[in-house]
Amino acid sequence: MSSIHLSTLAFIQGLGWTEVVVVLFLILLLFGAKRLPELARGFGKSIKEFKKATTEIEDDIRSAIEDEPQKTPPVQVKPAEPKVETPPEPPAEKAKIE
Repeated sequence: MSSIHLSTLAFIQGLGWTEVVVVLFLILLLFGAKRLPELARGFGKSIKEFKKATTEIEDDIRSAIEDEPQKTPPVQVKPAEPKVETPPEPPAEKAKIE
């Protein structure tokens, strides 16, 4: 995709004023003098809509970033000491007196 973009820019940079005049003349011949204002008006409206859509998207992204809650550092909790259960000692055996 970047190669297409770069080749387009190279094409535009290589145009001189005579080429631009020839292209505009061909457009005039192709569409006629009556249709050119309509085409330009439609082109202008489409550019305006595109800019409006991009600003709306940018605003949505900005508001989503601002609305995102601030991350607080996690609270460090001391681990509980392990509870070791010792078995109960058996009762001492009573010595039998005989």
